[in-house]
Amino acid sequence: MNLPNKLTVFRTICIPFFVFFLLAHFVPCNYLIALIVFVIASLTDLFDGKIARKYNLITNFGKFMDPLADKLLVCAALISLDALFTADKFYKGSVWFTVSVIIIISREIFISGFRILAADQNVVLAAGWWGKVKTVLQMVMTIIMIIYLQAKDWISTCNLKIPNAVMSGVGIFIQLLVAATLFFTVFSMIDYVIKNKQVLKN
Repeated sequence: MNLPNKLTVFRTICIPFFVFFLLAHFVPCNYLIALIVFVIASLTDLFDGKIARKYNLITNFGKFMDPLADKLLVCAALISLDALFTADKFYKGSVWFTVSVIIIISREIFISGFRILAADQNVVLAAGWWGKVKTVLQMVMTIIMIIYLQAKDWISTCNLKIPNAVMSGVGIFIQLLVAATLFFTVFSMIDYVIKNKQVLKN
């Protein structure tokens, strides 16, 4: 197994550790630890692709597993964050976020099925450019949401007085980021299917 594929496997292994620390409130600075794990996992997505292209280490395993590892990481993060933000009094878009999570995960399942259909026809589909934009937005959104949760935890622990308007403003910003992520998630799916429509024709 070459280095890019090892990085992809490592990203997959990081997922249960990330979810554990994100939800383990009994662990001090659990959000910060989860954030570090998530960032490290996300960086492997950047490096494995660059290394594979630079040294011509592109394999069918990498083409299939790289986007799948991204999907597993992002879906695990979104489901966990949905549970956490539902209970957040400053985040007024919990229902909207839940709907967004359902749409995003549905998209990922659909594309995975689309890839399986292509593989059955001996066609390996690499991730598209808009799909990469979507992945970056999803990861940035996740990072900002975890930072928000850790900041709130520190504010509560240190008994700091932060105006409710500031916290609500941050919540609105996160809602806008979720909306942008949702748009590119759906758009990238449509673009991907159109560019590979021969799979459906077959």
